[in-house]
Amino acid sequence: MVHKVLLLNGDGIGPEIVGAAEEVLLALRDRFGLALELEHALLGGCAVDAAGDPLPEATLALARASDAILLGAVGGPKWDKIERDKRPERGLLRIRSGLDLYCNLRPALLYPALAEASTLKPEVVSGLDLMIVRELTGDIYFGKPRGIEIGTNGERVGHNTMVYSESEIRRIAHSAFGIARLRNKKLCSIDKANVLETTELWREVVTTVGREYVDVELSHMYVDNAAMQLVRTPKQFDVMVTSNMFGDILSDLASMLTGSIGMLPSASLNAENKGMFEPIHGSAPDIAGRNVANPLATILSVAMMLRYSLREEAQASRVEAAVSKVLDAGYRTADIQQPGMKLVGTREMGREVVAHLA
Repeated sequence: MVHKVLLLNGDGIGPEIVGAAEEVLLALRDRFGLALELEHALLGGCAVDAAGDPLPEATLALARASDAILLGAVGGPKWDKIERDKRPERGLLRIRSGLDLYCNLRPALLYPALAEASTLKPEVVSGLDLMIVRELTGDIYFGKPRGIEIGTNGERVGHNTMVYSESEIRRIAHSAFGIARLRNKKLCSIDKANVLETTELWREVVTTVGREYVDVELSHMYVDNAAMQLVRTPKQFDVMVTSNMFGDILSDLASMLTGSIGMLPSASLNAENKGMFEPIHGSAPDIAGRNVANPLATILSVAMMLRYSLREEAQASRVEAAVSKVLDAGYRTADIQQPGMKLVGTREMGREVVAHLA
């Protein structure tokens, strides 16, 4: 079977990091027999410039026809002042919603070679390997009503709606329990049930679903405590499940435990495990075009794509092993540079991963 993969470069450093990842995919095709068909399309600010829409209908149609999608990053100050519905980030939200990509997986894995690159002490983070499962199509990012209006006293008022249904919570809980079963059978659900009724319901539903997974140890934690615990003793966690907004914040916090946000991939899956895969970092327009961005999060997103959507476990492991070998060999981009290591650019790091595929 030929896998159809859609590449969305996006904005800023997106074309550079996706370009490096594409070289890895082509090497897997040409050297290791991966049956692959690649297509390119526009999403984000580049799509606004070309088509007046951050998610053109042609892109959404290609995405629906693909087996998996690889995205770079979207956004930048160039589009900050345009009408809100036309901004690059709206295209990203729309494609997630349009494909029903409700389950977001964000691993935080510290490679031994990068233990010194973390801002925390090595003894705190060495051996870190956790998975954050973030609900991706609900919560305050999608809830309505929303907007900025003129209040009764003539002052502007902004409002957003935090909302979850039982079925939305139930399906992400099942996903998280299933992932916990494949790991160390520990799941921590993150909420703010002492203050927010939305997350009071979250806790109730997750607890009910947990009765179907008696082999998984379920715990609950308030989000503010979870943020503190991630810095204090991060290795206490194995799998964390949480809402869209809390997951957005906690996964970025977790990224710094690993040394750099440039090291963390992510997967966004629907009920059939079709997904969009992307690094968790942004478009970094300040360094775009300079060949300094770290492509490893995007390359590791390729590994997640191979594992979760394309069911190519051997190829996924091949990519992850190559990344580990490159780090062990001392190659570093600027964000993870350490004394005595070999500083390389985006293209060079990608080519080193290709060279170390085995």
